Parts: sequence; C-alpha cells; structure tokens
Amino acid sequence: MGMSDTSPPAVLAVDAGNSKTDVAVVGADGSVLGAARGGGFQPPVVGVRAAIDTLAVAVAAAAADAGLPASGVAGHLSACLANADLPVEEEQLAAAIQERGWSATTDVRNDTFAILRAGLPSGDAPRGVAVVCGAGINCVGMRPDGRTARFPAIGQISGDWGGGSGLALAALWHAARAEDGRGGPTELARTLPAHFGLGTMYELIEALHLGRIDSARRHELTPVLFATAAAGDAVAGSLVDRLAEEVVVMAAVALGKLDLLDEPAPVLLGGGVLAARHPRLDARIAELLAERAPKAVIDVVTAPPVLGAGLLGLDHVGAPSAAHARLAAHYTR
Repeated sequence: MGMSDTSPPAVLAVDAGNSKTDVAVVGADGSVLGAARGGGFQPPVVGVRAAIDTLAVAVAAAAADAGLPASGVAGHLSACLANADLPVEEEQLAAAIQERGWSATTDVRNDTFAILRAGLPSGDAPRGVAVVCGAGINCVGMRPDGRTARFPAIGQISGDWGGGSGLALAALWHAARAEDGRGGPTELARTLPAHFGLGTMYELIEALHLGRIDSARRHELTPVLFATAAAGDAVAGSLVDRLAEEVVVMAAVALGKLDLLDEPAPVLLGGGVLAARHPRLDARIAELLAERAPKAVIDVVTAPPVLGAGLLGLDHVGAPSAAHARLAAHYTR
C-alpha cells in the first residue's frame, strides 16, 4: 500500500485467533498503510516464543506492505490475542512482544476486547459489553472511565458452558445416550453420524475414538445441532436455549459490574456461532435479555476484529475521532 500520501504509522494493530492472525499498520489519521494475514496464535500448544514467531511473520508482511522495516513499525502496538485469558497472561505476552522491538509501547488484551471495540461507535470512548461465542465463549465489558468487566473464560474450571466446542460435545453426549437407551430420544442420534456419512452413533463414537475422524472436526457438528433444533427436535432445541441463557447471564452480570443495567448500553454479539444469526438462538437471547437487562441494546458485530484492535490503539494514542472514523470506514465499507 505504501506511505507516499499518508501519515506516519501510529499503531500496529494485531488480532490473533487460534486459526489466523490479522495485522494492520495504521497511520495517525486512521488510514491503513499496510496489512497482512498470518497463521494462528496458540501459545498453549507451541509455546510463547514460537507463537510470537508466528506473529512476527505477519508483522513483517504488514510492515513490508507499508514500505517499512520490520522493526520500529509504529509508536504503539495494540494486540488482541486468543489464549490471553487472564490479566497475568496479558502482561506476560505484552512483555514478550515488547522485546521484539516492533513498537515503542505495547498493550495486550484478550481477543474478546477486539469484538467489543469493533462494534462500538468509532469516535466514542468504549462503553458496553460483548459476548463472543466461537469455539468457546467469553464476555468482556468496558466503561469510558477505564473500568472493565471480564471472566477467566478458560473452560469448565472457570464455570463456562457453551461455544461451538461445548455445544458439539453436549450434542454427542445426548445422541450417544439416546441410541443406547440411557437417554431420551433425539434426532441427533441420526443427524450427527449422518454428517460424516455414518449410520449410527456407535460408528461415530468408534471413528472419533480411533482417530479415523480427527477430533478437531467435532466443531462441524455445531451447525448440525442448530439445524436439528430448527427441525423441531426437543433435545437439540434445549441445548440452543441453554446457550442463550449462558450468553444472557454473562452479559447481564458484566453490565451489573459496570453499573450499566439501569441505562441504555450496547450488548454486542460476535464469533461464528452468534454471527450466524440462528433464529431460535437470536429470539431466545432477546427474550431473556429483555427480562434481565431491559435497557440493553443488542447488536451483532460483523466487522473484522482487527478493526477493534486498531481502534483500541487509536484510543491509547489519543487520536481524534476523525481518525477512528476513517479506520472504521476502511473495514466496514
């Protein structure tokens, strides 16, 4: 893209998920000077150093796209990272990234903050709550005074239920018990194995256990669950309704922690499961949230999360609202 007619870079924006990383070099006026996409960010799997090496490839590509060297790319680096679930992890990753010399200052947040910031008015101080449901489930909230609300969101040990992975496992549990008689009937016992061209749950259980079907493919069963629920299956429908309850309780608790229950405040929904706009899930979330937080305003975030990382970076450097608007326009046009 080059820098011939744009302002010097103020922010290096990074959104790194489990499967991909997006990087943008952002000028002080909000213009995107360079961008690149790289591999996933998985410190628990490969270690912190190797995970940041993956970021380095994408950062170098974005810098090259902007006509810049890979060191000292911007004044500030704003990174929203998967697997940065606890504040202590954010601090550790920020220190490790700062050592790479990509920027003068570095701020690391969990990637749910990117969804929250991407869905808020570009020139306003962040105020609201976001619930993200992808492979897992998470919720964060922010106020203009800097207060935040968040959950550990690291699985069952932190009280979580839901996300595509959790839904798929629950669907398999009910389907297995339906077939062998331990549970009530559900069409999931037919639709789940049929997705893989199999006739019975026993065949699917065997294929997953013996590795003939990679366990990572279990996420493919989440859309099957929603389709089965939409066809009227009571068990599948109960799982969809339970997810709605989890989304709403997280949002309502976060709003309460931020003293936003008694005033209009955005509740932003993001991630693959919520962005798919399943009618039953959407309707149940709206119904339950109206009971728990009647002044909340629901919206679905479709803008790429790297926008949120960039806006957080512009917040940090005190960029004018026009810069925020320009960056938002680039990603939402």
